[in-house]
Amino acid sequence: MSGNAEFRMADSAIVSIAHVDAPQVVTSDEIDKMLAPMYERVGGQPGLLERLAGIRERRWWPEGYLYTDAAAAAGARAIDASGISADRIGLLIDTSVCRDRLEPSSAVTVHNTLDLPSWCLNFDLSNACLGFVNALQVAGNMVDSGQIDYALIVDGEGSRALQQNTIERLNNSDATAIDMLSEFASLTLGSGGAAAVVGRHSENPGSHRIVGGIARADTSHHDLCVGTMEKMRTDSKVLLDAGLDVSEIAWGDADEFGWYDADSFIFHQVSQVHTSLLCERLGIDPDKVPLTFPFLGNVGPASIPITLSREVDSLTAGDKVMLLGIGSGINASAMELAW
Repeated sequence: MSGNAEFRMADSAIVSIAHVDAPQVVTSDEIDKMLAPMYERVGGQPGLLERLAGIRERRWWPEGYLYTDAAAAAGARAIDASGISADRIGLLIDTSVCRDRLEPSSAVTVHNTLDLPSWCLNFDLSNACLGFVNALQVAGNMVDSGQIDYALIVDGEGSRALQQNTIERLNNSDATAIDMLSEFASLTLGSGGAAAVVGRHSENPGSHRIVGGIARADTSHHDLCVGTMEKMRTDSKVLLDAGLDVSEIAWGDADEFGWYDADSFIFHQVSQVHTSLLCERLGIDPDKVPLTFPFLGNVGPASIPITLSREVDSLTAGDKVMLLGIGSGINASAMELAW
């Protein structure tokens, strides 16, 4: 019984995809040095970020650089790559988890920065690490229905403030080894921006059709990963197991849809453990899964579009590309692209 969880698109496509990298590289060795007081106090061992998660480094934006700055910078690149004028964009969706404020939306700042027209509907869409994939579906439906000609989806994420707060908190004399485990996932996050222009495949030669997808949820796990801009608490082991279970349910019709023979699988980038177990559970060839987490970390909802953007030169027309993501809550989605 699939209900609204399965969808198929008629003529929507990704016209362009772009990303921006944060400039400051922060290695896991540097994070370990920052955490030296805590390791000494509780007897912890440095190196877990690289040995367990497989993350060698992540990136930070400069102090004062806003998440909307990253989203707008990526959006400008995507518009430029699409070859269309900004006044043809009828929808802007900002899918960022990271926010400069609660109100107004991040989308209004990006809309203003990019000088988009007054008739361009704009709003935020938040769904943990699945926001960008969800926005592709929303934008594709609006293109297919004829409501808009083009949509711009943007995302800007940053881990600097959260990680600095986490390190300061863990170095406090009252922090315990249990606190370290609870906040470990915060140290795997990264920074970056991504954007895509969505339009009609029939009107944009060389565009990449959004074929369709599927989604499943188990929201009984909504309390396993809870975050603010100051702190993120995660039951990493239970979240991993539950996420794999929901992904397996979502992947249940993969054989029927012909997804096993995809040419590339663009995973939401979490860690080496997550990637290996997901490949094993879903029966996916790990050689078809490009990796960005070792040098970017987990960039939240920007992770899938950043990885896809980095893979553009490796893809050829006609390739079947699968986007697979898990969002805390828990939701899991798979989306097929015909490159």
